[in-house]
Amino acid sequence: MAANLLRWLAFGGLWLGVCAGAQAQCNRVIVTADPSYPPMHWYDGETLQGASIEIAKRVLTDLGIAYEVRYQGPFPRIMTLAERGEVDMVATLKKTPEREVFLLYPKTPALSNPVAVFGFREHPFEYKDRVDLVGLRGGITRGNVFGSGVDEYLRERLNIQESNSPESNFDKLALGRLDYFITGYYTGMALLLKRGDEERFVVKTPFLTDTPNYLVLTRNGKCADKLEQIDARLALLKKNGVLEELIRKSFQKWKAQPTLVER
Repeated sequence: MAANLLRWLAFGGLWLGVCAGAQAQCNRVIVTADPSYPPMHWYDGETLQGASIEIAKRVLTDLGIAYEVRYQGPFPRIMTLAERGEVDMVATLKKTPEREVFLLYPKTPALSNPVAVFGFREHPFEYKDRVDLVGLRGGITRGNVFGSGVDEYLRERLNIQESNSPESNFDKLALGRLDYFITGYYTGMALLLKRGDEERFVVKTPFLTDTPNYLVLTRNGKCADKLEQIDARLALLKKNGVLEELIRKSFQKWKAQPTLVER
């Protein structure tokens, strides 16, 4: 009986240790983002910047959750790390069924980013709806998705080339190798302002879509249990106008110092 009691105590201690270890897993949130998507998020050579990053930092600070903002390389690599659970939060992403397999989305979006069709002013074409893109040569940045049925339309109906960066797509437009380039409106305009040649390009209207972006947690990461807390804080900050103010300040920061470093 004494032996059984000792075994029970040992097992119980081991079980409690395992539970305590599981509860202590999320001792800090590893935050990352696409390094080439200003003014939402970008890498300035030292750290990740932008509205998405500022919102993530504010939410986690308010909740008293330790975090580390970490540059992790180009966007496709970030998504691989997110799928493996090697990062905890990606700031920010649109929602798609493919991403929901390995990402957790709060109910409250962090921001909104219209998706636009950019063209070259010297090579005009008629555009009233996405059907007008059929038969033309289009470009997107590798890894970007847009939601609201746009991605399916691109795959099924359009002739799309992928490039590694938005800069490359704008260069292809100027050289006549593309007829149009699809990207987030704010991101496209931010990069054109940085280039200093925005007058050479045009934004086609209407927008393809205007979908929300979210602070997402990785299903296989260590901090998936923080989703409800993060959503509640996002909702409060949105209600109080804090998210809008963080976005405004980040856009101003990019406009004043548009430094984007790509590796």
